[in-house]
Amino acid sequence: MYYNINLYYNYFMDYMNNKFDCIVVGAGHAGCEAALASARLGLKTLLCSLNMDNIALMPCNPAIGGPAKSTLVREIDALGGQMGITADATYLQMKTLNMSKGPAVRALRAQSDKKEYTQYMRNVIQENENIFLKQCCISQLLTKDDKIIGAVDEYGITYSSPVVILTTGTSLEAKIWVGLNSYPAGRLGEMPARGLSKSLLDLGFTIKRLKTGTPQRVDSRTIDYSKMIIQNGDDELSFYSFRPDRPIRKQYPCYLTKTNAKTHEIIKANLDKSPMYSGLIHAIGPRYCPSIEDKIVRFASNPSHHIFVEPEGLSTYEVYIQGFSSSLPADVQVQMVRTLPGLEKAHIIKPAYAVEYDYVPAVQNSHSLMTKRIKGLFMAGQINGTSGYEEAAAQGLIAGINAFNYLNNSEMLELSRSSSYIGTLIDDLVTKDIEEPYRMLTSRSEYRLLLRQDNADTRLSEIGHKVGLLDETQYNRYLQKQDTIKNEIQRLKDTKLSATAKTNEILEKYGEHIDKGIRLSELIKRPNVDYKLLKELDAATKTLDLPKEVYEQVEILIKYDGYLKRQEQQVDNAGKLEKIKIPKDIDYSQIGHISTETREMLEKIRPTTLAQASRIGGVKPADLSVLMVMLEKHMIHS
Repeated sequence: MYYNINLYYNYFMDYMNNKFDCIVVGAGHAGCEAALASARLGLKTLLCSLNMDNIALMPCNPAIGGPAKSTLVREIDALGGQMGITADATYLQMKTLNMSKGPAVRALRAQSDKKEYTQYMRNVIQENENIFLKQCCISQLLTKDDKIIGAVDEYGITYSSPVVILTTGTSLEAKIWVGLNSYPAGRLGEMPARGLSKSLLDLGFTIKRLKTGTPQRVDSRTIDYSKMIIQNGDDELSFYSFRPDRPIRKQYPCYLTKTNAKTHEIIKANLDKSPMYSGLIHAIGPRYCPSIEDKIVRFASNPSHHIFVEPEGLSTYEVYIQGFSSSLPADVQVQMVRTLPGLEKAHIIKPAYAVEYDYVPAVQNSHSLMTKRIKGLFMAGQINGTSGYEEAAAQGLIAGINAFNYLNNSEMLELSRSSSYIGTLIDDLVTKDIEEPYRMLTSRSEYRLLLRQDNADTRLSEIGHKVGLLDETQYNRYLQKQDTIKNEIQRLKDTKLSATAKTNEILEKYGEHIDKGIRLSELIKRPNVDYKLLKELDAATKTLDLPKEVYEQVEILIKYDGYLKRQEQQVDNAGKLEKIKIPKDIDYSQIGHISTETREMLEKIRPTTLAQASRIGGVKPADLSVLMVMLEKHMIHS
C-alpha cells in the first residue's frame, strides 16, 4: 500500500511522535471493530497487537453466529461495522439453525476459513489510512486528573492519546493449562499481556479471574468421515451483511459424531489430572460452553454428547473438534479422542487447553463502555467478562463510536435493551456483577420477538447513518427495502384469492382449505402457509420475485402481528421507568427503609435510571418502591 506523503504529512508526523487520537490495545474481534469505527469516523488510531499475524484471530471455533450471536452480527452490520462483511466473504458453510421454530430463535451460522478471515480483516484495516498498526504489549496507562493521556509499552516507549480502548481478550496475565502443567500464555503459542493489570489496580480498578478453553485440532487425513453424520450447509443461502453483491462460494460439510461409555470412562478415570478438578484452577469457566470433563460430571446420566467435526480452512488439514474442550493431559486427550467414531486413528495437531486470565468487571463502566473512574478509558470484549467473538465485536464497535463522541463532546451512543441485543448485552454487563464468562443468549432478552436477526437493519440503520458509519449508498438501500416491505404488505392486504378447485388442490397438499375468497394477508397468517406457497397460488406474487430478506420480514410482520404489538406495549410500559432519571450525585446512605445489601449494590453500580436499578441483582421490589417514591417527591436532589 502506498500513501501520498504530502497529503498525509501531518498524520505521519504525529505517528513519528507517537501522538494519536485513539489507542486500541488488542487486535482481536473487539479491537478490530473499535479501531475501524474510530478510524472511519476520522480519529488517528494506533492498533496494538501482541502478534501482527493474529489480527482478528479465531483461537477457538472458526465460526461466526449461532443462536443470539447471529443477531449481534446483523446489528453490527446495520450500525456500519465490519464482522458481517468479513464473515460473508470467507465462509466455508452457511446454515440457518432452528428453522422449524419461531423467528425469534432462528439463527444464521457461518463456518469460516480461519486464515482467510484473519487476512481479510487485516487487509481492511491496512487500507484505512487512519489506522497505524504496531506489534507491542501495552503495560502501563498514563493518566492526569482522572483522564487518560496515553500508554507505555513493554520497551518503555510512550504513546500519547486522550482515548485508550482496552480489548485484551484472554491475554491479560494469562496462564495456559494442559493437565497439571501450566505456562504463561494468552493463547497457544502466544505470549501473555503483562503489566497492564498492575497499572489498572494502581488506578483503583477491581480485577478478577476467569477461565475458558478450547478443543483439540486434528489432522483431517486421519479421520474416517464415513462413520459420522454429514452436516451440509443450506441450499438457499442467507448472509450477515445487508449489503449486496455477497460472494457465492463453494460450501464444505461439517460432521457429527458422539461420545460413548468408553469416552466417559477415560475422562472419569483421569479427573485427578484435571487442573479444574484438582483445585489448581480457581477461576470460573463458561456455564454454557463447558469442557467435556464438566459435561461428564454435571450430566452424568447422559450416555453420550454430540461432537461436531468442523474444517478450519482450505489451506490447512486442521479440523476443530467442537464440544470436546478439555484441560486434561495431552496423552489422555489422545485416548479420549480415539474413542469417538471416525476418530479411532486421529492424529492431534494441537492439544486442547484451558486458559486463566484477568478481567475487569464491567460494573465499573458506563453504558458507553467508558470507565466511570478514568475518563477517556474504554473497555470492550473479554476484559469485560464476556465470551465469544460476536459479543466482543459488538462491544468494540460501541467503544470505537463512543471514543469519537467523547473527543467531540457529543452525546454517547447507549443502546437500550428494547432496541437491540447489543443494548441488552451491555446493560447486563454494566448492571450485573458478572462472575462467569458472559455469553449472549436469546433468553437474556425480554424483547426477543422484536429483536430478531431479520430486522436488525430496521432497528439500527437510522442510528448507524446518524453516527456516520453507514454511508449514503447503504442507507438509501435500507430506505428502499423498507418501502418494498411496506408496499408488499399492502399488496397482500389488497389481493383476494378465490376459492377455486385448483386453489384448494394446492392448499390441501399443505393441510389447508378455503371455502370462500380470502385475502393473501389473512391466508399467510395460517401456520402451514408461507411465502413459497403464496407463489404457487398467486401469479403476481411469483412474478414479483422478491429477495428472501424482504419476503421473510413481510411474512413475519403479518403472521406474528398480534404478538409483536403486545411486545411493543411491553416496551412502552418499561419505557416509563427508563424516563425516571436518578441524580448522578445521589447519596444512597441517606435513603432509609431499604436494605443494606440494596444500598451497597446501588452505590457500586450507580444506575442512571429507575429501570436500570430494577435490573440490579439484590434490588428488591420493595426497595425500588422506596426509591421511586423519594425521587417522585423530590426528596433527593441532583
